[in-house]
Amino acid sequence: MARRRTGGSGATTAVVFGEVLRHFREGASLTQEALAARIPCDRSHVARVEAGTRVPQDTFAKTCDTLLATGGVLTRLWSRIDWYPQVEHPDWFQRRAEMDAEAVSIRAYQTQVMPGLLQTPDYASALFTRRLMDTADVSDQVRARMSRQQRFYGQGGPLYVVVLDEVCLRHVVGGAVVMREQCAHLLKVGQLSNIRIQVVPLRLSDVDRPDTSLSLIELPNGKRWVYSESLDRGHFSDDPTVFVRHSATYDVLRADALSASQSAVFINDVMEGYGDHEEPRSECCQLGQEQLQRGQRRRLRRGGPRIPMRRSGPRQQEP
Repeated sequence: MARRRTGGSGATTAVVFGEVLRHFREGASLTQEALAARIPCDRSHVARVEAGTRVPQDTFAKTCDTLLATGGVLTRLWSRIDWYPQVEHPDWFQRRAEMDAEAVSIRAYQTQVMPGLLQTPDYASALFTRRLMDTADVSDQVRARMSRQQRFYGQGGPLYVVVLDEVCLRHVVGGAVVMREQCAHLLKVGQLSNIRIQVVPLRLSDVDRPDTSLSLIELPNGKRWVYSESLDRGHFSDDPTVFVRHSATYDVLRADALSASQSAVFINDVMEGYGDHEEPRSECCQLGQEQLQRGQRRRLRRGGPRIPMRRSGPRQQEP
């Protein structure tokens, strides 16, 4: 994972942590494989941490301190390193992916497109095709995104609650067929015991919606993170005050949204709108059409055409 070095001491880099880990590991006459077996973890994880290309969790540092009898050196060093001063490489999302692999719960709000953990392969492919020219790159990105989902779809998966803005359902990605399959996928995974999907309809104008998509992530070590995205990077905060504030906003939003069962009906209606391989009419267009039809019905007499009558006063507008 590429990251920019900040000015000053090199002790602010992941590489230094890796070098210190290697020093203590070799001092204990352990190979990477032997240390990994005792942690336990995969050997490649140890290798990447030592190379400075993988950010370890604090629990990793504490375990290594115990196994290598460092006197707590690695844990203290871990706490002093600014692991993510600024991510500038396109794979900046790696940190979020690592959190998904460990999270015990994720509560999310999505504003524009389906969240990655709920996308179908065709939907994801259509999204990446917009941004990437190389077909091989698209395939690699889709494969990586699908791999993140398996943990949530498997038995005993972590809790995943997501509130979708209606725009996510109306924003056509890949065409009507792809959108119909995507809606069907939402209905299917929404039946899993650990996944809840709720929708905030556009008609609910008084709902306080966050300005951007966000995720509230809880990890096994008790750490809680707020994650959001801007145009070209992700933003993380483990400030307890920030988490509590956004958590309160999210809980109110979820309470104001349709329930999971009501949302399933809503999603099914949208899915049927894609059934004729056409984009579903927007809600405002549907409302306008219904109003037009009601007006036409009022202008028709039952049993025959309307017969104009002479009025003694000025003509009144129909209500």
